[in-house]
Amino acid sequence: MRKRMRVAMMLVIGAMGVLASRAASAQGQDFSKVQIKVTKVSGNIYMLEGAGGNIAASVGEDGIAIVDDQYAPLAEKIQAALKDLGVTTKPVRFVINTHYHGDHTGGNELFGNAGSTLIAHANVRKRLETGGTAGNGGSIKVEQKLASGNALPIITFEHDVTVHLNGEDIRALHFPSGHTDGDSIIFFPKNNVVHMGDDFVRYGFPFIDVSSGGGVEGMIAATEKVAAELPADVRVIPGHGALSNMEDLKAFTKMLKETSAVVEKALGGRKTLDQMKQEKILAPWEKFSGGYINSDAFIETLYNSLTRHQGEFMKHN
Repeated sequence: MRKRMRVAMMLVIGAMGVLASRAASAQGQDFSKVQIKVTKVSGNIYMLEGAGGNIAASVGEDGIAIVDDQYAPLAEKIQAALKDLGVTTKPVRFVINTHYHGDHTGGNELFGNAGSTLIAHANVRKRLETGGTAGNGGSIKVEQKLASGNALPIITFEHDVTVHLNGEDIRALHFPSGHTDGDSIIFFPKNNVVHMGDDFVRYGFPFIDVSSGGGVEGMIAATEKVAAELPADVRVIPGHGALSNMEDLKAFTKMLKETSAVVEKALGGRKTLDQMKQEKILAPWEKFSGGYINSDAFIETLYNSLTRHQGEFMKHN
């Protein structure tokens, strides 16, 4: 029993440590050995992997537009990787943020200082301006430092915005209350590519920032809508992890729906959060555990997300 408790505690600590490293600033982290891996996705669309969230890039004679920009110390490496493609000598004209977390917006200031136009949902700017604590409403809490000046998006939108560049209508569409309350999913229709932000990740159970307006029901709604409206052969760039496809996205949605249903049933049976953990109600989905979020942390996430929704329903009815 003691051994199992020690293992469980190590998993929780490990998950919290990884999340903290994702959201923390460059201070205390060694980015010197990080290499930027570039993958051609389709046509003139590329995916860049380094440390932090995946980047999508539209590269052409009109210039470059990128989706997200990882951590500040990697901005020069990202610029160099784009230049090494040899497609254009023009700079990054636009940066679109999928949400406000530091592992997706850390490079904003450097790109902004270099003349890039930063674009995001209005809630991204608001949360960058104020900072605060991201978290799942339970054991996962990550401080997000406030940003200012050229690190802030200068073009914001409520529903959607389109950037016309390199012969493509790059569309950013807001999906409310998924990973956060400021999520955007980015569509490249000409090249049949979509960047999901952290509404779809490949590391296992997702981090849903309940403290920043996120919720599992919004995440399910976003992934289902994308799957329903895009072609079966769409190339899917996740917020984290390997380049994906529609089958991967649907499997992720299925997991979200099944695990939510189990927690909802437990809530209906008046089970407490501790009882749900003790009974290991997410054991059938154990293969999704052990990444950033283990099973107990995801039970917390679902519990807090679903009870918050019920509380809001009762308040308005």
